[in-house]
Amino acid sequence: MKKLLISLIIITGTVTAFAQPNSQDAVKQAVNDLFTAMRKGDTVMLKTVFHPNMVLQSTVAKADGSTVLITEKPADFIKAIGTPHKEVYDERIVIKDVKIDGPLASVWATYKFYAGSTFSHCGVDVFQLMKTAAGWKIIYIADTRRKDNCPE
Repeated sequence: MKKLLISLIIITGTVTAFAQPNSQDAVKQAVNDLFTAMRKGDTVMLKTVFHPNMVLQSTVAKADGSTVLITEKPADFIKAIGTPHKEVYDERIVIKDVKIDGPLASVWATYKFYAGSTFSHCGVDVFQLMKTAAGWKIIYIADTRRKDNCPE
């Protein structure tokens, strides 16, 4: 009976492990869904990846060499994405690192942003995500922005 119970536990654990999607892949998918929604101008899709209390911040270097922190309201960002615009907003990211600790994930990605085919700016995006019953949700985005010396 003991051997049967141990075998059952091992089999159940193996099946469960294969049935659950890889956490890193799920985190990456949430981030990629953000940029798919941006390219499509799809605010419904965009809202599905954002936590209701998310925060958006950018660090921007000014011409005088100082740096400012800009905080954007998520509702304003969503509105800008959903407002018809001539060019496709195309942020091309390369995910460099994903760290996960239980319900918290962190993603570091380099990016180049294009309005249509025209290069606009580049930098680094840092995402914090929280695992919820509905999946991974973005709770925080911070980015850098510049026109040259783009990270690879």
